[in-house]
Amino acid sequence: MDKQLLLICALTFIIHIIGTLAYSVRIAGIRTRRIAVSLALFSILMLLSRTSNSFLGPFLAKRVETGIDQHVAASTLLIDFRWLLFSASLATILGAILIPTFQRAFCRAVEHFQVHRSVPKLLLHAVFKGGLSYLKTSASLPKPANVTGLRQKSGVSVSMTAMNVIATALWTVGVFAALYAGVLDPSVRVTSSTLSSIINGGATIMMAVFIDPHMSGMTDDVIEGKIEESQFRRAVVWLVGSRLAGTLIAQFLLVPSAVVIVEVAKGL
Repeated sequence: MDKQLLLICALTFIIHIIGTLAYSVRIAGIRTRRIAVSLALFSILMLLSRTSNSFLGPFLAKRVETGIDQHVAASTLLIDFRWLLFSASLATILGAILIPTFQRAFCRAVEHFQVHRSVPKLLLHAVFKGGLSYLKTSASLPKPANVTGLRQKSGVSVSMTAMNVIATALWTVGVFAALYAGVLDPSVRVTSSTLSSIINGGATIMMAVFIDPHMSGMTDDVIEGKIEESQFRRAVVWLVGSRLAGTLIAQFLLVPSAVVIVEVAKGL
């Protein structure tokens, strides 16, 4: 693995770990009873994660262009994309492990934001005023009960879980499939690359219209005492698990999606 591919893998890793850790903000909102503030921070993290996926395009496009110019085999470039998707899955796993730790950190962040009402000040506080050292003192591993209790009622239906799997898979593979389509047929690589926004946009809409509002409703239910916090935690575990499943399914969708994109690009 060369330095360029390592950099792109690192960016992919950061994007997906931010998206996974965003769930811990909702738990922090329940703990602090600052729902509106926590949702604002959640929206910032999800916006950062979902839009930053587009920034991978230029780095990866340059690699693809160089590979095409040097007549690198499509199978060789496919291995690069496999590594990127593996980075997404690895980031999701690590993010799931870190959720209890960042839940405590975000509790403090929510309380700080409630006082100062400024995201830049919150970031400065996190970096320069002991925020990073606080992570060490609040470090905690997930409790086994959160996994063993998954058979109990979670509040997340099978259809909602499946939708999260599909949305995550499409969002994860969108940019990669569009660029790999350019490898399969360089004559339509510019058109193919622009189709990634349609795939990612559709996945983002699914998350924003169906999944995020459902979790917001569950958050309100916890505050009102309609459901227990443990049930909400199980829902988060299910969503994180379905997110991981989505990144794994993206491995299988990569080539078929690229082929479809090539056909669509030719038909435009």
